[in-house]
Amino acid sequence: MTDLHGKCALITGASSGIGRATAIALAKLGVNLILVSRSLEKLATVAEDVKTCGVNAEIYSIDLANVTTVREKIAAIAERHSIDILINNAGMAYTGNLDTMPLDDWQTLMNLNVTSVFQCVQAVLPAMRQRGGAIVNIVSVAGQQVFPCWVGYCTSKFALMALTRGIAAEERANGIRVTAVCPGSVNTSIWDTDTVNADFDRAAMLTPETIAETIVNVLSLPDSAVVEEITVMPSAGVF
Repeated sequence: MTDLHGKCALITGASSGIGRATAIALAKLGVNLILVSRSLEKLATVAEDVKTCGVNAEIYSIDLANVTTVREKIAAIAERHSIDILINNAGMAYTGNLDTMPLDDWQTLMNLNVTSVFQCVQAVLPAMRQRGGAIVNIVSVAGQQVFPCWVGYCTSKFALMALTRGIAAEERANGIRVTAVCPGSVNTSIWDTDTVNADFDRAAMLTPETIAETIVNVLSLPDSAVVEEITVMPSAGVF
């Protein structure tokens, strides 16, 4: 298994949910962290938690939905740090019928769920190609199948799946391992946002810690192996 101790991981959407849980899980293995989100206050709390594991943690407030600045800001971070692992976790959910979905909402969804990932990957690739590395994109089962009232969200996740497979195809020759992690419903604050209207049994959902453990297991494989796509479902199935 690959020893992750001393490596550096950049995690987007790191202030809560899967991003926070993954930061803590990696910190326990000695991985230094670059934590990205909009809220510096929340990121500071996560940084304090992971520093108790004896790792370094830096925080950056970046609005990933503002895609015109993402590549520049992530590239500036990549110039200061040798990023071994990029975990694209930031994203948003959206419910509503396609026929009434405003164009602005559609574009915001695509910007955050797809274009920001494209920009983050472009920013880290030049340096990562020199030494290899790993890119993990948090997709969703919504990138594998379509659900009524979730068509906009599913479209963004299908696009992210295609992007992930494309990066894998182009970069495997450079020693970069690329993985699409596709969770079913996960109990995070995404269900409390204004763009989501869904009444599911959150107690039956996956926990962020379960997805974090999945990511750690994928990253810990020998460099000669890669899990290109993994689906993790609640035992209760699709809600």
